[in-house]
Amino acid sequence: MAKTKEVYCCTECGYQTPKWNGRCPNCGAWNTFELQTSAPEPAGKRTVTISSAAAVTPTSITEIDVTDEVRYHTGIQELDHVLGGGIVKGSLVLLGGDPGIGKSTLLLQICGRLGEQLEILYISGEESVRQLKLRANRLGVNCPNLYIVSETDLDTVASTIMKEQPDLVMVDSIQTMNMAAVPSSPGSVTQVRECTNALMRLAKSEDIPIWIVGHVNKDGNIAGPKVLEHIVDAVLYFEGENNLSYRILRAAKNRYGSTNEIAVFEMGNDGLHEVLNPSMLLLSERPTGVSGTCVASVMEGSRPIMAEVQALVTKTGFGNPRRTCTGFDYNRMALIIAVLEKRAGYFFGSLDTYINIIGGLKLDEPGADLAIALTLISSLRDIPLDDQLIAFGEIGLTGEIRTVSGAVQRVREAEKLGFTRCVLPKQCMKNLVLPAESQIELIPVQNIRQAIQRLFQS
Repeated sequence: MAKTKEVYCCTECGYQTPKWNGRCPNCGAWNTFELQTSAPEPAGKRTVTISSAAAVTPTSITEIDVTDEVRYHTGIQELDHVLGGGIVKGSLVLLGGDPGIGKSTLLLQICGRLGEQLEILYISGEESVRQLKLRANRLGVNCPNLYIVSETDLDTVASTIMKEQPDLVMVDSIQTMNMAAVPSSPGSVTQVRECTNALMRLAKSEDIPIWIVGHVNKDGNIAGPKVLEHIVDAVLYFEGENNLSYRILRAAKNRYGSTNEIAVFEMGNDGLHEVLNPSMLLLSERPTGVSGTCVASVMEGSRPIMAEVQALVTKTGFGNPRRTCTGFDYNRMALIIAVLEKRAGYFFGSLDTYINIIGGLKLDEPGADLAIALTLISSLRDIPLDDQLIAFGEIGLTGEIRTVSGAVQRVREAEKLGFTRCVLPKQCMKNLVLPAESQIELIPVQNIRQAIQRLFQS
């Protein structure tokens, strides 16, 4: 009788090895191997044959009609903006985030808005129906078209969906689902992959949109194989700091809309409240007349966001100076400091340097480089910048200020919020066309030295 096979599988990439390793040789992740048991392979020579299944008839792309595409509007304007206009029928959406960030709360609020018109099936693998009812009461969700099932067996879940034929399905979460035919524990790489594949086939065949919740690992990525994000149609990340009430919903992948769109919510006692003007919220508590602060204009998808950047440069009390970043890439900060030392003559070798992006935002766009550099110089020289000034532009290694996209949208949004001066790359002036009634002062600069001279001249 053949014995079951035990292998160690990497939870990040799915790499398998008969022995445990501290580091995965395929993806380089540490401490990600888990013991799994697989079914025995049949004895004898393995052969691969092609089945004689019936062939399908291909359809010309000119004959496909997409005029009847249906999108369900969630009633949450910011969420519809991230999704590209609403929930598409037959789509599979993956929602990830840290524990307690508000994933289940968001799903229940969507059910509360759509449950007035659609029939929704909520599959819970982590909570009982009574626990979900208590949360629904707190959120004010009490619609008769919302049906709740507490189940972890995916075969039972699929049969229920086929029988009930709901308009929308919520699965919370994919790590708790398991298939009896897969010989591994729930949450393993194999189970997560096979369960997601089964839900994808079900969504496409029955034309039912399905939302699945995914846990994240210590690095903030969706737990399970990377192929999970390739299977689904859209990947949404719910981000936020535990000590802040603001939550950011970010689209990392979207087959039915643009990517990198964000929505800002505020967590309250009665659930999540959408923030229609994130820039105004992020700048509401900005200090005035203080050195080491500046407003950066960054693009989040198609939306310009004004974010407050703060920097603190002070004498170090240790042998080596400290470098700390919150909401900004550490290596990018080190590059900007090196450029300021080499090209502008400001030295930070014996100084502690701290950078903070207010509001829990994470700026990963190069357009924030110029604002970071100006805040560093402002804190170093203890000279406040103009309170009505914004800046955007990428800094190159030679100190040049390089052009960035969306200059018109950035400038218009800044003027709408009351800013009167804007520092931007000189190359952006070629295609920058503003209305005749525009009153904002544009300060084009070619390099970082010129920007410092224009803003910090005595």
